Amino acid sequence: MMIGGATARVPAKINLHLGVGPLRDDGFHELSTLFCALGMHDDVTVRPAEELTVTVTGENRRAVPSDASNLAARAVVALADRIGRSPDVSITIDKHIPVAGGMAGGSADAAGALIAAARLWRVDRDQVDLHEIAAELGSDVPFSLTGGAALGTGRGEKLLPVLHRGEFHWVLAVSGTGLSTPDVYRELDRLRAAGDRTTDAGTARPDGLMVAIASGDVRAVAPLLHNDLQPAALSLRPLLRRTLRAGTEAGALAGIVSGSGPTCAFLCADAAAAVDVAAELSGSGVAKAVRTASGPVAGARLVPH
Repeated sequence: MMIGGATARVPAKINLHLGVGPLRDDGFHELSTLFCALGMHDDVTVRPAEELTVTVTGENRRAVPSDASNLAARAVVALADRIGRSPDVSITIDKHIPVAGGMAGGSADAAGALIAAARLWRVDRDQVDLHEIAAELGSDVPFSLTGGAALGTGRGEKLLPVLHRGEFHWVLAVSGTGLSTPDVYRELDRLRAAGDRTTDAGTARPDGLMVAIASGDVRAVAPLLHNDLQPAALSLRPLLRRTLRAGTEAGALAGIVSGSGPTCAFLCADAAAAVDVAAELSGSGVAKAVRTASGPVAGARLVPH
């Protein structure tokens, strides 16, 4: 028996730490990263249909593919193949996570499509491992399923939950145009080949940051934020230096490029400070949009349809 439809709500992510090792034989880099899920969400709805379709609504929808190349569509196809059925559904994605912004918006949609389709088709999740399918789809998709805070290793798909206490408050400066993740990794490789040593955290575990997250002490967390991809993102998009400077001048405790960028994330002392920093940044002209969000929050979850 199949229900009429299912909707999943999935969070954005930022990387509080992103250490990038050498390029592997399979074309990926070995990573050591500390993920944090933020309270900024996409909603993904899956309904029965005569054929597979994708409709995107919300912010920057024209930048999201609405065909079979969409990662949410690929997630549905992968699940359908696993259980031996046709992927004849309509997928509607209501976008709020920045597109190509380093916040795993596409991965979030894939995770949402997975759990919504599993609900629609009444998949026995004791028999079908959605995390295994998620890892095949992309490095960030497994974390989009779990949420919270987690240490990611391998290419980011191997997850270890990280103890966290309280909420951390962020201001996000969203760029008008995205950055290609493969382009940023290629620029990182180029910088390293040229002898740039500002990107050398490698794959050491960020134990100090994990202790700080567990304590809930925002002022202990702030100086430990790190992203090996940040110099590459700044090389490709030099104006991000101005954005990072504006955020800290506005009162943020620390600023970092989120993942492969170009979204910049600013850690603030509390919710009130985040509102103040956001107001200051909004008037500075350094970002297309400025938002506040807190985390860690739960991963992909079903919501009433």
